[in-house]
Amino acid sequence: MQTSNKGVNFIKKYEGFKSKPYRCPAGKPTIGYGCRLYENGRLVTMQDEPITEERATELLVHLIRTTFEPIVNKKLKVKLDQHQYDMLVSHTFNTGGSDTLFKHVNNKDWTNVAVWWTSTYITSNGVRLPGLVNRRKEELDTFMKGYE
Repeated sequence: MQTSNKGVNFIKKYEGFKSKPYRCPAGKPTIGYGCRLYENGRLVTMQDEPITEERATELLVHLIRTTFEPIVNKKLKVKLDQHQYDMLVSHTFNTGGSDTLFKHVNNKDWTNVAVWWTSTYITSNGVRLPGLVNRRKEELDTFMKGYE
């Protein structure tokens, strides 16, 4: 599968656009829509030139296709609907991909998917971040019910 335009837009919504390099909550240099590296594998630095929103979208889609979809496709063992796949890619883009989440999804253990999804990866450096709480809730809601 491949992330839909709705899935890409979901990620863009929660990452937000910043043309200049900035430090994400974990302190890593980031640019555009939450991207920490470029297509050639070079890490973003705080000295990098600003990018346009169009360029940021290109970079995001490239990273989704080459880095995060392969993680999801490797770990996913069951067939899912598009909205479910998109939300797993969103979660993986933000967290790197959780073996525990994929275990629950692959077992179709929806109760534990819901509990785990909303109770983990909601902090940075030990601080609970409202933006991550909201993202996890909307990811789960969309995963379970589809796009509104």
